[in-house]
Amino acid sequence: MVGRSSLPDGALFLGLDSSTQSVKATVLSNELIIVASETVNFDSELPHYKTKGGVYRDPTDDGRIYSPTIMWVEALELLLEKLKPKINFSKVVAVSGSGQQHGSVYWKKGSQAVLSSLDPGKSLASQLKDAFSTMDSPIWMDSSTTKQCREIENAVGGALELSKLTGSRAYERFTGPQIRKIYQTAPHIYENTERISLVSSFMASILAGCYASIDETDGAGMNLMDINKRTWSKAVLEATAPDLEQKLGNLAPAYAAAGRISSYFVERHQFDKNCLVIQWSGDNPNSLAGLTLNTPGDLAISLGTSDTVFGITAEAKPSLEGHVFPNPVEPDGYMVMLCYKNGSLTREDVRNQCAEKSWDVFNNYIGKTPPLNDGKLGFYYKDHEILPPLPVGFHRYIVKNFNDASSDNLTEHEVQEFDPRSEVRAIVEGQMLSMRGHAERFGMPNPPKRIIATGGASSNESILKLIAQIFGCPVFTVERPDSASLGAALRAAHGWLCKEEGGFVPISRMYTGNLEKTSLGAKLAVPAPGEEGRELLKKYTLLMKKRMEIERRLVEKIGRA
Repeated sequence: MVGRSSLPDGALFLGLDSSTQSVKATVLSNELIIVASETVNFDSELPHYKTKGGVYRDPTDDGRIYSPTIMWVEALELLLEKLKPKINFSKVVAVSGSGQQHGSVYWKKGSQAVLSSLDPGKSLASQLKDAFSTMDSPIWMDSSTTKQCREIENAVGGALELSKLTGSRAYERFTGPQIRKIYQTAPHIYENTERISLVSSFMASILAGCYASIDETDGAGMNLMDINKRTWSKAVLEATAPDLEQKLGNLAPAYAAAGRISSYFVERHQFDKNCLVIQWSGDNPNSLAGLTLNTPGDLAISLGTSDTVFGITAEAKPSLEGHVFPNPVEPDGYMVMLCYKNGSLTREDVRNQCAEKSWDVFNNYIGKTPPLNDGKLGFYYKDHEILPPLPVGFHRYIVKNFNDASSDNLTEHEVQEFDPRSEVRAIVEGQMLSMRGHAERFGMPNPPKRIIATGGASSNESILKLIAQIFGCPVFTVERPDSASLGAALRAAHGWLCKEEGGFVPISRMYTGNLEKTSLGAKLAVPAPGEEGRELLKKYTLLMKKRMEIERRLVEKIGRA
């Protein structure tokens, strides 16, 4: 077995994360210990773009949410400037990254030439500002492509057929429906586009100075890739837009090298000319890598702008909800995922309205309200939700008859509002109940052996305790809540090792037997419930079933799909 000694002494591995609200960097040593980190927040540090939460919301087009492409370029430059005093860029032997999934960038005809001849005396933003056929990048929060989703599904024989083919039914945020909408509503933009990148391959392209491939894992979040063959699906491409394959380029494994770093970064930032750019991938796949999630009984819950639940599996079994992607660090395996649009921003809204705009007050309210919230059950959709497919709206119920053994005896009635303390508990408890219900329906482990929590809200002990109570298992956390940039740094090291050895090697070879000495190990935050907790778990199970029943009725009545 080759140990971590395979990584050269003194080498640094740079992981970047281009997310919805910020770009982040994490730097790992050859011992896989974090030696530096940095963040650029779009709203506060690039205020001239006037984004809110990193995005624009189109008031004239319901559900259209996008970001200015050039902002991501400027943020990358600022991030490197902030990182420069902390590390010696010439020691970085490989860089990789994480991009918010599904977001897309449209390179104008002739932009490859611009990308390959950047002047190190000028800023990236000044040279790339005219390189795009549209300055707007649709992102994962967008829900304006319902029509295109149905058209693509119908063209291949229905939603389940598309899911079997690509790993997911058509989702409005997925890149294929987004591309089709641009082709239909702005054909001049589509015609003038020579390459379509995901956020991940876009950032990799800038670093490599040439168009980087879309990787197979992030490519599965487009409704365009055959999940089993890991090639573009001709049938879906034809159902989406003409001449699409040549605009997408080739797919590549996530561990492959996109090339060596562009001379622009060698001359402007003193990177070594042999520094490798490893394929970027999506944020959730990078989190999976950063959490070293490699046991089928484990689940991860990421609590960020979006909330996600994911795990790993040996075989792909797509269904009408949830997603199947290739595992980014295990070529023969898959990751399975559920995604919620209403995550931290929706929790923040409730905090601001009910808890004096203070997380301390928010947590205090959770501690002072009883488990099960006296039956108060809430559904909070600040934005059109993905899972379940419900429109903007807020629904509150009070559930009775908890002492009966069957959910058949539970009754509920709708109310207009809860008191502030109950509202705070209801938004967190409701999201965790939904996660558990959908995870079980999707075939994820029940109960999980353990849950690893990540994302900004994973530092919140009150939320972690609720996760343990509702799922009935221990909850672990990692050293840094931004596991996506950590995973990207780890994948940079892994990609370097694969290149060095001439082919794929298991990522675990870099840390087996030494995990606790690295920055990768997960620590127990909340133990599994004891005897008293198991009784509570039974009641949470009843409440979860009641929630799923109410949700089903809401979807039948007002659902968006």
